[in-house]
Amino acid sequence: MSIVDHAALNVALVYPMRGPAGIFGPTCELCARLAAEEINEAGGVLGRELRLVPVDGGAPPERVADEVEALVRMGAVDGVTGWHISSVRQAVAPRIAHRVPYVYTALYEGGERTEGVFMTSETPADQLLPAMRLLARERRVRRWYVVGNDYVWPRRTARKARRYALDCGGRVAGETYLPLGTHDYRDVLRRIEQTGADAVVMLLVGSDAVRFNRAFARSNLDARCLRLSTLMDENMLLASGARATAGLYSTAGFFAGLVTRENLDFHGRYARRFGVEAPPLGSLGESCYEGVRLLAALISRAGTVDVRAIGASAESVSYEGPRGRLWMRDRHLRQRIYLAEADALDFNVVAELTP
Repeated sequence: MSIVDHAALNVALVYPMRGPAGIFGPTCELCARLAAEEINEAGGVLGRELRLVPVDGGAPPERVADEVEALVRMGAVDGVTGWHISSVRQAVAPRIAHRVPYVYTALYEGGERTEGVFMTSETPADQLLPAMRLLARERRVRRWYVVGNDYVWPRRTARKARRYALDCGGRVAGETYLPLGTHDYRDVLRRIEQTGADAVVMLLVGSDAVRFNRAFARSNLDARCLRLSTLMDENMLLASGARATAGLYSTAGFFAGLVTRENLDFHGRYARRFGVEAPPLGSLGESCYEGVRLLAALISRAGTVDVRAIGASAESVSYEGPRGRLWMRDRHLRQRIYLAEADALDFNVVAELTP
């Protein structure tokens, strides 16, 4: 465990250093570091330097929760943020969120109400529903198949996908849930083909999604079946390879290719700080930039690290970031959401989605 400076504002940065999500862990770390450095250059938080204390969010959920709780109990951290799967959040939140503010940056299934937890990223109603609606209308998708990892985020999101499919004039024709770290997708690909699905809702994490994309293309299903992912960033696209991305759509609040003033400025700062060979920017890593920024904004607005005071003033928090103007409502950051289509190794944003 790192030596902690108690004169600083210390923040546990929980991000994946291993496992399927480890593929975008380096970008999470660099984006969080950039946010912390920019905050410190502007005077810190309540006059204190913001320092990040890294925690491996790719470890088993209870082990992550043990480490984070120990940091909080010792007074070694004043807040928690980072990208990690919902199983980790569910283990961590009850143990620490009432004691320090906790900003969760991963897109998730929705419904988090634990005191002291604030969310930066997308939920199905804002992200998945409008994307399914657009593909149903423009690409005439009627039969959907859900493929997800076997834990809370995919399963709860799939419940909503069933309802969304009906709302869009279609139905979910089948569902398959696989353990994290799955390598063999032959059975699920046969099931997708047998159902005659027009599109697959991909709820797979990191390298699992990469392997699925490759297997999907090898099976030639990409010639007639679309894929829609709510967790697919540029690092995963590159790892999948150009031959495995035809007919692949992703929906998120940030894409590296967005041509906006805020995004272009962010790219420039990231490249100047970490070099042109740094891991590619994408929505998952960039969310950790937002997490650090939001945590600092919440504490600054409240004038304290007290969780109740932060909760009382949270609704008045807003700021400008790479995603544009963001504001809090019901403890979630509200933002623009986009649909992008893969073009070999790049994402082209094709629409801004309306919930």
